[in-house]
Amino acid sequence: MADVAALAGVSGQTVSRVVNDSPRVDTATRARVEQAMERLGYRPHAAARALRTGRTHTIGLVASTFATVGNSHMLQAVADAAAARGYALVVVTLGAGGDVAGAFERLRDQGVDGAVVLNEATAIVRSASGVPSVALVVVDAPEPAGDVRVVQSDHAGGARAAVEHLLGLGHATVWHLAGPADSFASAERERGWREALATAGVEPPPVLRGDWTAATGHSASSALPPDATAVFAANDQSALGLLRGLADAGRLVPGDVSVVGFDDIADAADYRPPLTTVRQDFAELGRRAVGAVVAGIEGEEPSFEVLPTRLVVRASTAAPPAAGR
Repeated sequence: MADVAALAGVSGQTVSRVVNDSPRVDTATRARVEQAMERLGYRPHAAARALRTGRTHTIGLVASTFATVGNSHMLQAVADAAAARGYALVVVTLGAGGDVAGAFERLRDQGVDGAVVLNEATAIVRSASGVPSVALVVVDAPEPAGDVRVVQSDHAGGARAAVEHLLGLGHATVWHLAGPADSFASAERERGWREALATAGVEPPPVLRGDWTAATGHSASSALPPDATAVFAANDQSALGLLRGLADAGRLVPGDVSVVGFDDIADAADYRPPLTTVRQDFAELGRRAVGAVVAGIEGEEPSFEVLPTRLVVRASTAAPPAAGR
């Protein structure tokens, strides 16, 4: 560091600030120090830095599973955002028993500075008091609790937009293929569905319950009555299964039944037909979550952020048969 400081013409403290990504260095000085570091082949020693600062520059990521498409997208988004900020990532899952305490024990053993939690919001927030000295961010939680920071998509708003789109096409009602009952995101999407129907003066039909998978979407297709003309699915994977189930039953999409999903995963535009869906920005969720963790590590006040969603209209929705003939 002394060699870098001498070559860049700055103090050792300034080099330290650049290494630790402090905002207290102007752009020109930072560039000069980074050029000197590159010329000399200087690399910060992570273990030594941790001993000096008490921070490991490591973030934990907690989820029940990464088998779901949404969680796998969030894993990628958080990993990219952490790397961009110079943080390493430690990933743990809760396991079959949902062992929250065990997951955080493993993170503490790794010496993480903070953690991002996906979806298992209620259990994590209840356990937050048992996780000292870790900046905690929950992606999808009902509200902040204590020092816990929250980042979420506008699930209810996205669901309302989907249902309003279908009602606007002339459908008398909209059925809902929901996610798991214990999921916050699922509950919010169901809430948005109910609110849109209530605003239109429409009594909601029975909820079809799924588990985010295409398999339950396929099974749910057989539970739709013959007069059902529109379905809002809680995610794109279950919508995919629903499309196949309807095709197996000889029902055309959108000729007989219109279908809307949620997430706008990369493959949604290549479904048959291309899927109308609600887009949530996983990359931005990851950036905001990591940013909130870093803010917590730096001692800033807890935050609560809601990111907007957007309806993407494709070929899986149209006017109902009676209105279109």
